[in-house]
Amino acid sequence: QVQLVESGGDLVQPGGSLRLSCAASGKIFSSYTMGWYRQAPGNERELVATITKTGSTNYADSVKGRFTISRDNAKNAVYLQMNNLKPEDTAVYYCRYWLGPINYWGQGTQVTVSS
Repeated sequence: QVQLVESGGDLVQPGGSLRLSCAASGKIFSSYTMGWYRQAPGNERELVATITKTGSTNYADSVKGRFTISRDNAKNAVYLQMNNLKPEDTAVYYCRYWLGPINYWGQGTQVTVSS
């Protein structure tokens, strides 16, 4: 059984940085696409960034130039470096691994950006 566990969420001031990590246990193939999503109170879950098995990345317009997604296939891990954080980045951040009909989600980690 596959489990994804996020870490790295915290309270940070505007302009600050955080690095989120997502580690997988169980059988994960390097061919999985990995991604980060977020959900703020009262909002729907939204895509933040994705990275394919070949390292191609995609970002939401709202985070382009500030966030960087990366992966370590040897560790079955995906990361999200978040710089120049804004209050509107406040949300629960979830990692997701998927391949065709196979789809796994983590439990989420809270990121709060506030002075």
